[in-house]
Amino acid sequence: MLLGSLTAAPLHAAEPPRPKLVVAIAIDQFSSDVFTEYRPLYQAGLKRLASGAVFPKGHQSHASTETCPGHSTILTGARPARTGIIANDWQDPLLPRTVNGKETFTLYCVEKPEPAGSVVDKTVVSPDSLLVPTLGDRMKARDPATRVVSVAGKDRSAVMLGGHNADLALWWTQTGFATYDGKESSIPEEIADKINANLRKSYGSPSVLKLPAACASRSRETRLTDNISIGTLQNLPASSKRWRATPAMDAFTVDAALAAVKSFNLGGKGATDLLAVSFSGTDYAGHYYGTEGAEMCTQQLALDQSIGRLLAGLDKTGIPYVVAMTADHGGIDTTERNKQRGVAEAARIDTNLLAANVNAILEQELPDLPKPVVLGPKEFANDVYLNAAIPAGRRAGALHAVAQYYRNHPQIAAVFTKDELIAAAPPSGPVDEWTLLQRAKASFNAQRSGDLIVLLKPYISLYQLPKNVDSDYTASHGSPWGYDRRVPLVFWWKGIVGFEQPVAVETVDLAPTLAKIIGLDVPAGEFDGRALPVVQP
Repeated sequence: MLLGSLTAAPLHAAEPPRPKLVVAIAIDQFSSDVFTEYRPLYQAGLKRLASGAVFPKGHQSHASTETCPGHSTILTGARPARTGIIANDWQDPLLPRTVNGKETFTLYCVEKPEPAGSVVDKTVVSPDSLLVPTLGDRMKARDPATRVVSVAGKDRSAVMLGGHNADLALWWTQTGFATYDGKESSIPEEIADKINANLRKSYGSPSVLKLPAACASRSRETRLTDNISIGTLQNLPASSKRWRATPAMDAFTVDAALAAVKSFNLGGKGATDLLAVSFSGTDYAGHYYGTEGAEMCTQQLALDQSIGRLLAGLDKTGIPYVVAMTADHGGIDTTERNKQRGVAEAARIDTNLLAANVNAILEQELPDLPKPVVLGPKEFANDVYLNAAIPAGRRAGALHAVAQYYRNHPQIAAVFTKDELIAAAPPSGPVDEWTLLQRAKASFNAQRSGDLIVLLKPYISLYQLPKNVDSDYTASHGSPWGYDRRVPLVFWWKGIVGFEQPVAVETVDLAPTLAKIIGLDVPAGEFDGRALPVVQP
């Protein structure tokens, strides 16, 4: 009934000018909960965007709520089942390779796949694993003069937003913003020289952070171990990996984005261009410190200012532009703080659910099977793969044993087999009411997904207690639960008459909405989402 009213209701937004520049903003780990909590404190860019068409109950509808799958939905209009980006990493049991001296079956989502048996020193970043076109790809197909630029804190974010034919895809590294091998000449001189030099200087210097007055009430210490605590803003030594969780990460992303706008004259010629920007700082803050506390508050206020500076820079060009903003996934707070605040079921993952320990236990039960029985990373992953060396006549029994092991574990909510997911109908109905099977189906790709899909119960952190203060995470995402799936969708342009619509929508609705705004026709059935009613006919 609500979905019907969303389609039929009078439209509230004024017709925008045909934009010459489409700006897509993704904020990594920007849950609807974080947006709602800090919305009263925003004073700059996020305040401006929140005055537009706001859908606070957007959803990354799939089960594997990670960075790469989430970013893959935003400008493709397709769920991970169709984009093929089922996780940040997955296993290919038929593709053993040696990378940096170690045998692996793992494929990174933006890694150029090498043939089985290959030996390489490092992987090469590529969009090849993305199975569908992005909005930018479609815009360039319509008009080859269109320019597409993506800038992000992470390579996978830049690649998923930029698509297959980006004129420039940039991502952060410790030595500066980088791009695809062989495409270094596409990096504007201002970025290659000035911005990257400033970035290296910032990363290589101690980080001195000031607590905003508005965040003082959130500054409370939560001790995780004898040596590690969170909740109070702490300065960092030079070259700390936690630099990524400081406001500097997103500030340099804005510097690079504005330099690219200038260098490519985005929106300044005949074609409509696309700028995609992914801000990664919130994700690192969430991982290192959790979604509450002085650190996240400081990050949110700084992000607001960074986005304000991006929009002010675009204003100065005089080019008409439209902005769409969302997130790749949400996140949960640290286990310890959740327990303090009444979440009795909050827990850290049992190490017996990690692939190495699962194998150690199963190999005692199934001693005559090829080892390892299952393939997987060091951390927990939803997708579980049987070793391809297990004989065909033994695979059904092995799969049953593995499935029963997971089903019997008290931290597991559901286990689905590949056959069950192949047979399942495509998900439909209100996205916030989907079953776990429907959420898993939205993540499932028959060629890439595991033999089993294993889903944790709510509030189970993927990480053990941190040991290394510089590198170990404390809080996670990646689950099929609402706190990881709910993200805002926001549309803004100069002159918009803002409104707020609480009906649940999906991130796959963003690309069809932008396509409608710019008059881009897309064949029926090529989007999983639909155009939201933000523009009057």
